[in-house]
Amino acid sequence: MSDVHDLPEGREIGRVVGDAAGPTLIVVAGIHGNERAGVGAARRVLATLARRQGRVMGELVALAGNLGAMRLGVRYRERDMNRVWTKDRVADLESRARSGGALDAEDREQLELLDAVRAAIARARGPVYLVDLHTTSAHGLPFILFGDTLKQRKFASAIPLPLVIGLEEQVDGVLTAFFTTQGCVTFGVEGGQHDDPGSVDNLEAVVLLGAESAGLFGSGLLTETGAAHALLERRRGDLPRVMEVVSRHAITAADAFVMEPGFMNLARARAGQLLAKSRAGEVRAPKDGMVILPLYQGQGSDGFFWGREVGAARMHLSEALRHMKVDRLLHLLPGVARDPARPSKLVVGERATRLYRLDMFHLLGYRRVRKEAERLTLERQLEHAAE
Repeated sequence: MSDVHDLPEGREIGRVVGDAAGPTLIVVAGIHGNERAGVGAARRVLATLARRQGRVMGELVALAGNLGAMRLGVRYRERDMNRVWTKDRVADLESRARSGGALDAEDREQLELLDAVRAAIARARGPVYLVDLHTTSAHGLPFILFGDTLKQRKFASAIPLPLVIGLEEQVDGVLTAFFTTQGCVTFGVEGGQHDDPGSVDNLEAVVLLGAESAGLFGSGLLTETGAAHALLERRRGDLPRVMEVVSRHAITAADAFVMEPGFMNLARARAGQLLAKSRAGEVRAPKDGMVILPLYQGQGSDGFFWGREVGAARMHLSEALRHMKVDRLLHLLPGVARDPARPSKLVVGERATRLYRLDMFHLLGYRRVRKEAERLTLERQLEHAAE
């Protein structure tokens, strides 16, 4: 087998297909070209499952994300390939491809990856799961992020790492969010620092446990899963089990943003602590909380995310309210309307924004919050693609 640091020759890194029908797990590695650890991790898991192919049900297929950027060792060439997965943009991309329109490097990469994922979905002999593998510019511990649906909570909770909810909803065009709308159950994982050899170990453990959680083989059937679980338990250390993102500190190149040194990818911060500097001045912590994904690389539009710990009681309450389908009543609140074209989207008028705490909507999964003119829109990820 190739060395774990060798780059893939083509879009498909490899696949293992069981004799019996079962779930499909699609693994995407290197959608950011400077995040190569996922390729090695996927190869290791493929090798492990190939040795036990008789115990595998369904299929595991690993795909390379941005091949050209990986070969150059950069995050991307023209645009971030993890910010382009919206329904409208995918439709426009496919229309331009059919008509012979101009396509740049990332356009071609996205089309090939889209075709490869769709092909895996078409081959599926059971439910389809997808895991997107990442690493970070900052040193730190691995963690899981996902669109906040109950199915995805269950899938991700099998991995003994910190869970960060609300992060996927902070940015538009994320790969996992798009394929959730296509019927997949998904999560993303930040496996550690880009060049840390331990990041390959972390991502390997996540993929192996993700395959077990998806049902590609029976719980505890492979001896490697016990070691994977123990490794990730150690990696988590004393970090909270669940955190949620409260806000995003967006930046542009003109901001001259510089993160203060020393923050790990998940780090506690005290009220008033200096977090970063920019042309606009100092950026300080508004209260005690968590710094998530501080930017220590040249490319990127996310300076950092600000978050907080979430207790078990709040998670149980959120789950109970969703099972009771309380969200169906939200449009009855004064100043709150449901978007007739998108049942998963609420529109909150300017006056009503002063009446209701966003926490109330977050409990029910409405975490994608955007300001439009004099109102807010709040959207949740659907539990089922057909909803």
